Amino acid sequence: MQLYQRKLLNAKLFNVKEFFVNRIQTTLITAIAPVVWGTTYLVTSELLPTGHPLFAALMRALPAGILAIAWTRALPQGSWWWRAAVLGILNIGAFFPLLFISAYRLPGGIAATLGAAQPLIVAFLVVWVLRERLSAWRLLWGAVGMVGVALVVLRSTAVLDTIGLVAGLLGAVSMACGVTLTKKWGRPAGVPALSLAGWQLTAGGLFLLPITLLFEGIPNHLGLTALAGYLWLGLAGGLLSYTLWFTGVGKLPVASVAALGLLSPLVAASLGALILGQDLEAWQWVGFGLALVAIFAGQVAPRRRTSDGPCADNDDSSRAVTKVLS
Repeated sequence: MQLYQRKLLNAKLFNVKEFFVNRIQTTLITAIAPVVWGTTYLVTSELLPTGHPLFAALMRALPAGILAIAWTRALPQGSWWWRAAVLGILNIGAFFPLLFISAYRLPGGIAATLGAAQPLIVAFLVVWVLRERLSAWRLLWGAVGMVGVALVVLRSTAVLDTIGLVAGLLGAVSMACGVTLTKKWGRPAGVPALSLAGWQLTAGGLFLLPITLLFEGIPNHLGLTALAGYLWLGLAGGLLSYTLWFTGVGKLPVASVAALGLLSPLVAASLGALILGQDLEAWQWVGFGLALVAIFAGQVAPRRRTSDGPCADNDDSSRAVTKVLS
């Protein structure tokens, strides 16, 4: 009997180890998306023509979405037609232009700090949309992450612009709503993440197309550098990144995925230092440390006490471990 129990315990411990290895792998792969998005600020300021944020958003979404649909040959079915449209507008159609408007009208630091509010917004949204309990842990580290990003990217000489501020904040809200609903609705059985990304990129691009043509138009001249910038934003920043992002949303707690978004401004600041020669002061390194700790803390959650027992599971991962050990 003791030998059987020992073997059973070893098997369960092996399953727990395998679970955490898979969790770490999924987290690292998902983190590629915000790392790539962190290049948006550099590409926008250095390669793209100024004054065309809507066109930049359109070029990032529609060609990549059509390419994904053509490659997978999968179209939405039933309710997924309107769900793909809603998610496409929140994650792409509204978020992209708001992001570019914010990047064009604000210093990159302010725009990045507004975007860093997303984990805080998600911490509240999951209470309403996913019926999760409000987590003081998520709120605390969401605030720490936002402070850390602010220390890294804000400058005392930054000039505020009302339109840019509103656009940056609305962009964070739009993306937070999109990622939360993506978690709630999941993905149709048998449909790969590339198809889901293609549906949303196409829906978002079609939403942007008439708005772009009506209010902004096409730039008069597109050089090779601009074409290279749009190609990078569309394939890497759009197709690849959103495929990895939606895969992570499906497997990880949504609040943990949102915390990974803090990597984007950190990458943007790092590229500014490495490529543009921007110096990093001591307080910025402190901000880097705070943001990285917040990202790590966002991947875990403490076990909370409840009236039903000594503790209860606070996120998907802890519940999964409990199931493995049971």
